[in-house]
Amino acid sequence: MTEPNTLLYYLKRSTEFLEKKGIANPRVDAEWLLSDLLNLPRIKLYSQFEMPLSPKEIETYRERIVERSKKRPVAYITGKKGFHKFDFFVNEHTLIPRPETEELVDWFFKNSKTFFSEIPNPNLLDLCTGSGCIAVSLSRLIPEAEIWATDLSPEALEVAKKNDEEVTPPGTKPIHFLESDLFEQLESGLKFHAILSNPPYIPLEEKKEIMEDVLNFEPHMALFVDDFKKFHLSLLTGAFSHLETGGILALETHPDFADWILEEGKKIGFLAGEIKKDSSNKQRFVVLNR
Repeated sequence: MTEPNTLLYYLKRSTEFLEKKGIANPRVDAEWLLSDLLNLPRIKLYSQFEMPLSPKEIETYRERIVERSKKRPVAYITGKKGFHKFDFFVNEHTLIPRPETEELVDWFFKNSKTFFSEIPNPNLLDLCTGSGCIAVSLSRLIPEAEIWATDLSPEALEVAKKNDEEVTPPGTKPIHFLESDLFEQLESGLKFHAILSNPPYIPLEEKKEIMEDVLNFEPHMALFVDDFKKFHLSLLTGAFSHLETGGILALETHPDFADWILEEGKKIGFLAGEIKKDSSNKQRFVVLNR
């Protein structure tokens, strides 16, 4: 008996295979991998169930499903991840952009006119930029801004530069990329009106609690810190010295440490601050005013 070659047939078989392998959302992942392969919006798959797949499409789809069954993240298989209305290139040198980071960008952009009401060309810094999702999104959303982006990983910076070239339209101010361990390579006199950051913030002792998809594939340098407090004290001190008076620091962080960051920031000299919760009601963001 000849095996069917329809979209629906392979979607069902792939879902069943991923489910047996313990993948958390087998149908969703199977759909994302197929929609990307066919260059179709995921919702469009439902109107194309009887569409025949070519032998090459079937072969490639099978390869993708096998990769996902080994817990490799969908974003690394497709090479991209949607973030704030744009598709960003990602690979194993960068974290996969998360919804929480998108919330940080959304909040900052919605309040940017208030922050910079008297500053026509604000200086912004994306610290620990990774894929560049924060810096590149802000370059689209606040085109008048002068944006800097730093990362310790040269490989991550190459990804960020690629995203800047592909996502940012011609004529937009170029982002200044710099390889740096936090603020080390920034000139001491360089000041910013705002610093945003999604730095590594998972304590090493929590490694055992991390999903295989993350632990076995995403860069540990961007995830884990040996000493959370020492690292973040260095970050807070550097941010304080590189912020203009009236500037703000907006950090994504570990919910268990948000209160500590707020208090330490005030000890360093930040005038005010607040903790903001993410959509899961966790204390995910700390905002400090210089």
